[in-house]
Amino acid sequence: QVLDGAGLDVDFHLLSPKGETLVFDERKSDGVHTVETEDGDYMFCFDNTFSTISEKVIFFELILDNMGEDGQDQEDWKKYVTGTDLLDMKLEDILESINSVKARLSKSVQIQTLLRAFEARDRNIQESNFDRVNFWSMVNLGVMVVVSAVQVYMLKSLFEDKRKSRT
Repeated sequence: QVLDGAGLDVDFHLLSPKGETLVFDERKSDGVHTVETEDGDYMFCFDNTFSTISEKVIFFELILDNMGEDGQDQEDWKKYVTGTDLLDMKLEDILESINSVKARLSKSVQIQTLLRAFEARDRNIQESNFDRVNFWSMVNLGVMVVVSAVQVYMLKSLFEDKRKSRT
């Protein structure tokens, strides 16, 4: 997501480890992409060469789901479980509940981070608009002062006696 900069747009490229283009977005202000991955190094690039004069502030988040750690965590828990099958079942239920809470908590953290990025972009736009309104208000005030001064001068010149008095 582009938070600040002229046009609020940027190009985005995502390449697979084989060098294939997975995602290519031109002049987008924000986007969400989901990609099935394979082993290897991926390359992503934010490109602003079409607008070299203005710099951009961008926010991005890389979320990796299903990294295979969940199964390992469950196996670690099972080492410490002893007792009857009923006890095993209850501990597995507790483990499932804990993992569910953990996943939901991580999703809420991601959503809050995304909302903070939206808020930052909107604040930058609002501050830019505020500066523009102040600038044009000052220009308008200056024009009004000049016009009023010209009007006072013109009104005074109407009442001046231009005849030369003889004594």
